Amino acid sequence: MMAADMVPAGIFAACLFLGLIIGDWVVFGRLTAEASRYGCVVARIQDQALHLTLPRLTELFDRSGLLALPHGVARLFPEARRILIRPQYRLFSMRFRTAWPIKGSIDLTQDGEAVKLRCLKRIPWSSAIITFMWFLLVSLGTAAFVVIYLLQGGASTLSGVLMGAGIAGIGLLVLAFGVVTVTMAYRLESSRLSQVYQEFRAALDGGSLPSKS
Repeated sequence: MMAADMVPAGIFAACLFLGLIIGDWVVFGRLTAEASRYGCVVARIQDQALHLTLPRLTELFDRSGLLALPHGVARLFPEARRILIRPQYRLFSMRFRTAWPIKGSIDLTQDGEAVKLRCLKRIPWSSAIITFMWFLLVSLGTAAFVVIYLLQGGASTLSGVLMGAGIAGIGLLVLAFGVVTVTMAYRLESSRLSQVYQEFRAALDGGSLPSKS
């Protein structure tokens, strides 16, 4: 009876969890001033644009503060002196979206005849938290198994040692697979953001924007 009562609670918890993830991604993808500060910071870039002023930079954007780039979009928030840049993901193309999308929030500071740019790379909070929890669960689970196995005398025989080493090795392989997956996804998404950032810098430097491939 208790198991039957737990089913609706489990369904509600799953729906709530899924809703939180979807809501997190929706807020993360918005082009608003609040969304420009939203997300887990994973990297920083320090840069500067020479012979440029903030009023001149503002002229690059349209009335709504948007600047269309070949592979993304930039949004200016003059009051906050911040720019949000984000890659564009096209449907039915090879540029699929991973579970760790990256956007950049660029803080602007006037320094004489140059504008300092401090770009913060951000990913959704749900992606960061779930990834951390997954690695923590696998790591602690593998370590707990090894400790319990040894305490129960699993290593008293050669076959026991081999079995314990095999199961522990599977746990390490799962961890290694997770590291490789996250690393490759981060490099892919980071390269997409870097491409958009370089197109944005080309606009700041007065160069022509690269054409779409």
